[in-house]
Amino acid sequence: MSSLPPEQKPVGKSRIFITGSADGLGLAAAKALLDEGHGVVVHVRSQARLSAVAPLLAQGAVAVVGDLANLDEVRDIARQVNAIGPMDAIIHNAGVLSGDAVLVVNVVAPYLLTALLPKPKRLVYLSSSMHRSGTADLATMDWSGQTSTGSYSDSKLFVTALTVAVARLWPGVWVNAVDPGWVPTKMGGASAPDDLRLGHVTQAWLATTDEPRALTSGGYWHHQEREEPHPAVYEIPFQNELVTTLARVTGTVLPE
Repeated sequence: MSSLPPEQKPVGKSRIFITGSADGLGLAAAKALLDEGHGVVVHVRSQARLSAVAPLLAQGAVAVVGDLANLDEVRDIARQVNAIGPMDAIIHNAGVLSGDAVLVVNVVAPYLLTALLPKPKRLVYLSSSMHRSGTADLATMDWSGQTSTGSYSDSKLFVTALTVAVARLWPGVWVNAVDPGWVPTKMGGASAPDDLRLGHVTQAWLATTDEPRALTSGGYWHHQEREEPHPAVYEIPFQNELVTTLARVTGTVLPE
């Protein structure tokens, strides 16, 4: 799906995989990273969505296809990415705001991809300031996507805790969460007050920069500055319960 052989990447640059790249912040991050000369692997939900990334493919990106709400397709996405080659960085950008698939897309799929793909040098997960309204209670969640049990805020609390858990368990990887702000994307809505131009900057920066302040792990970032997340994010028993639960529902254990 690209004019370049998938195993190639620009000399001295990174190869970065970005989920949810067909629009919004994922598309903006992919474009910015391509403009900087990096090799980019974009992701779209279906073959019909490939047209949305056609300009990126013309610029040298490679595309993978699969629905993050379907765990069989998530596993196939991992197979497609692994066939391209190891990634230097992965940005777990994709997310949904509501519906039965909130937990699957926002939490389960990022966990499963993390478990199935070789460890990159850097991992970035998209959080939200709304995670501070989430509830650190896993017992009542339906992780199958069959019923709507978790809110968007819950899902972003969980994925932020997952970020810090992976940072603790994988000390050789820079792992961080990003609050991109409430920006006027399809998800954020046209009346969102934050600057769309800044929405993708921090995740792209964390995926590639050598600035010492970014070469840290377990952080929660907003506009290139670290902030304090919900206190539960740093609670190791909660992290362990979350990772154990996700391993159970996916049948896939996070590698050591």
